[in-house]
Amino acid sequence: MSHVTCSMSHVVPRSLKKGPYIHPSILKKLGRLRVGDLTVIKTWARNSTIIPEMVGFTFGVHNGRIFVNVNVKEEMVGHKLGEFSPTRKFLRHGGKMQRELEQKAEETEKGKTAAAATPKAGK
Repeated sequence: MSHVTCSMSHVVPRSLKKGPYIHPSILKKLGRLRVGDLTVIKTWARNSTIIPEMVGFTFGVHNGRIFVNVNVKEEMVGHKLGEFSPTRKFLRHGGKMQRELEQKAEETEKGKTAAAATPKAGK
């Protein structure tokens, strides 16, 4: 690890000097496996940052109830593992009223397309 001199500390923020957090057990498991392996690396460390060395591996990230498989791709580098394992189940908003509004919107849209398709009598 390189040392940062006092003159450099004014230029680089402390968080960048420290680097991304990766749980030590994940690093240890990554060292044992090769990129082509189909082994799922189970982890509870949702706060670990995804680094380029993790690309191509599959992680089982715990969401509080089960392990959600996360296939790490290049676009995910820099994000946290927990971002790809939702902890809450999303039920869409609305209910009966929302469905009625959606049906009315569909009917008006159908009416507009039907009116545009019929020729006008005055022409």
